[in-house]
Amino acid sequence: MNMQAIMKQAQAMQKDMMKSKEEIDAMEFVGESSLVKVVVKGTKEVVKVEINKDSEITADELEILEDMILVATNNALKQVDEITEKKLGKYTSALPGLF
Repeated sequence: MNMQAIMKQAQAMQKDMMKSKEEIDAMEFVGESSLVKVVVKGTKEVVKVEINKDSEITADELEILEDMILVATNNALKQVDEITEKKLGKYTSALPGLF
C-alpha cells in the first residue's frame, strides 16, 4: 500500500468515527428505578429527572429516593457507554485514548 492509500483510508475511518459519535451524542438514554426515571443525552448530560408522582414520599424516604436517582442515572450513563463501545469499539481498540 502506498502512503496516499493509507491516508485516504485513515480519513475515511475518521469520518466514520465522527459520524458514529454524532449519532450517539444525539441519542437519549433512559435509566429507571421503581420511583425515578432519568434521561441522559449521549454526551452524558442529564436532561430530565422524573419522580413517580403517584407515590407518596415522606422525609424518611428521601434517602431512599436519592439512592434511586443515583441508580437510575448510573443506569442511563452505562447505556451511553455500552452504545459508544458498540459503535466505536472497532476504532478505539486500534486507537486507544481517543474517546
